[in-house]
Amino acid sequence: MGTHHSELLRDTLDLLILKLLAQRPLHGWAVQSQLRLVSQSALQVGPGSLYPALHRLEHRGWISAEWQLTERKRRAKVYRLTPAGRRQLERETKGWRRLVHAVDLILERS
Repeated sequence: MGTHHSELLRDTLDLLILKLLAQRPLHGWAVQSQLRLVSQSALQVGPGSLYPALHRLEHRGWISAEWQLTERKRRAKVYRLTPAGRRQLERETKGWRRLVHAVDLILERS
């Protein structure tokens, strides 16, 4: 069973969001900003991809969300990793590393 390109991108975004939220709770704009910052601007994820991903992860029980006041006294939904999300992050990380290793094997062939 193969993975479609759009599924791979969606699953990769989910993995990256879980990883960021494993470090600390963040609101949506901060997730978007951290993806750009940590990837040295290689990843530019717009709201049209980010918020559906956050909702998908919340629906699966991997993250939770609650409304809080930001430093600027604005209400924002803050997302945090759940215990189930932490377990999923571990599984996804192992899967990602297997995929990268397999691709490297193919690319390194002469």
